[in-house]
Amino acid sequence: MIKTLGHISLVFVLVFLTACDRKPVAYHEQLLVFGTVVDVKLWGVKEAQGRQAVARLADDFAYMHNAWHAWHPGPLGRVNQLLASGTSFTAPPSILPLIQRGTVLSLRSGGLFNPAIGKLTALWGFASDDPPKGPPPSAEAIRAILDQRPDMEDIRLDGIKMQSDNPALKLDFGAFAKGYAVDRAIDVLRELGIDNAVVNAGGDLRAIGRHGDRPWRVGIRHPREAGILASVEVEGDESVFTSGDYERYFDWQGTRYDHIIDPRSGYPAQGLSSVTVFARRADLADAAATALFVAGPDEKDWLPVARAMGITGAMLVDDEGQVQLTPGIRKRIYFEPSGTNGQTNVEIHISAAL
Repeated sequence: MIKTLGHISLVFVLVFLTACDRKPVAYHEQLLVFGTVVDVKLWGVKEAQGRQAVARLADDFAYMHNAWHAWHPGPLGRVNQLLASGTSFTAPPSILPLIQRGTVLSLRSGGLFNPAIGKLTALWGFASDDPPKGPPPSAEAIRAILDQRPDMEDIRLDGIKMQSDNPALKLDFGAFAKGYAVDRAIDVLRELGIDNAVVNAGGDLRAIGRHGDRPWRVGIRHPREAGILASVEVEGDESVFTSGDYERYFDWQGTRYDHIIDPRSGYPAQGLSSVTVFARRADLADAAATALFVAGPDEKDWLPVARAMGITGAMLVDDEGQVQLTPGIRKRIYFEPSGTNGQTNVEIHISAAL
């Protein structure tokens, strides 16, 4: 979820010196943006080039944050007002590509990823910088929105003109805007001649190239404990995104209500604690992590969605801590030891192939 934007909070320049010419080949900087720390690691660049590249990313991230925020004043807020009015209007250039891409991904997911349910998100209290405390909304209020079935196909596009006749539709790109922004950042780095990099937004990332003579190594957060559940090596061009019920939630009378709303029921999705998705594009990985989380832990439910969306791998952790892995990922993933015996106690099930 896109939240408060800060400026650059920490700057770390890590200089690795080669034995022969002692020139810097790596650059590392952190930005506070989209309500999280965005970690940028570049390999094969000098300090001046790295500093200029990350300054460009910081400006782009600031623009995207302001344009795409669903509940702060800005272009997306204005679009939602005009969509609710039922009139035809010109789509802002900053919003139109997200609507087009969001519609494609929503259709691929069978509607499990649905950026049009912003009113449900707000009803549950998650359209705010401050997390909700409960109680849950009434069944009647949820039903009033569900009966109108808001989805991305309710938006009619004619060139740069758009319109909707569904008053229950409200756009919230929080389930894939971060991935979209990471993709744009990688495009910028490549334009600047940087081919080895990681852009990591709060644990969700896209990596290109390599870290010198080895692949990039990334960790996957444990959904119920402090630290890392597993690590994986990535190289070439790959995105790794995780959706979990630990990110934004509230507890009410012994039940956890997380921010990932099932568009079919109007209630937070149940049965999984986290879903990690592997794909080339970050926006696809981001949207698919949400869609699979909504689909639930049963392989017959999530596997067809994964195949339809075209991801390359997935890891699902259910409420009991059991792990499901697609076959290709099992060969690459390393589970961190747990307990006193130095062994992992994770129960792993290998799914059918994608």
